[in-house]
Amino acid sequence: MVTLRLAPVAEHALLVEFGDTIHDATSERIAALDRALAAAPPAGLREVVPGMVNLLVDFDPLVTDHAAIEAAVRDCLGRPAPASAAGTRREVEVCYDPDLGTDLSAVAGQTGLSVDEVIAAHLGGDYRVRMYGFTPGYAYMSGTPAAIRLPRKPAAVRGVPAGSVIIAGPQCIVTTLLMPTGWWVLGRSPTRILTGDEDRPFLFDVGDPVGMRRIGRDEFERKARRAVAA
Repeated sequence: MVTLRLAPVAEHALLVEFGDTIHDATSERIAALDRALAAAPPAGLREVVPGMVNLLVDFDPLVTDHAAIEAAVRDCLGRPAPASAAGTRREVEVCYDPDLGTDLSAVAGQTGLSVDEVIAAHLGGDYRVRMYGFTPGYAYMSGTPAAIRLPRKPAAVRGVPAGSVIIAGPQCIVTTLLMPTGWWVLGRSPTRILTGDEDRPFLFDVGDPVGMRRIGRDEFERKARRAVAA
């Protein structure tokens, strides 16, 4: 069992660590503390930033200090957290054509599955948005089925297009920029993650459940062109 760790960060933040391994139960504990702090914010609280295994509590050092924030955090942990919202179910459309899902064959080879079985497993995942990070709109989702979980590649591949649907370990992401990645590329999606709306810039909220829906190449091309024109 991993012991809860609280550590000061500079003069203005406290890092609350719940474990060392990405797990849905850990994510739920992080989300519960996030809700509790939002429901009863201590004096000086500026921002709470959830991660996959930890949560950063940022505060104004002119108003409060590490000891007071730690006491507030421990108080929240000792009380029942406010009920979580169910989240809004989102859908990501994915085309798995081989030139778009460039790692499908490699994933099949490493897992002992056929390409069709890899696709079926990915479509059957129970995904949920756990955090944002790295680049704008980069939503880290838990729920990749155990049958297709692989560690990251030894080296990143350059020039992976925006919209690529990638996996590593228990996580899945839809990329939003042309970028290098060491994750495994299973397909590509025309679903717009960056909405262009200042009030709601990203499709997902943390906590939203997400389903994958397979589409054919014609539908992918049509929707991809529409997204570019929008």
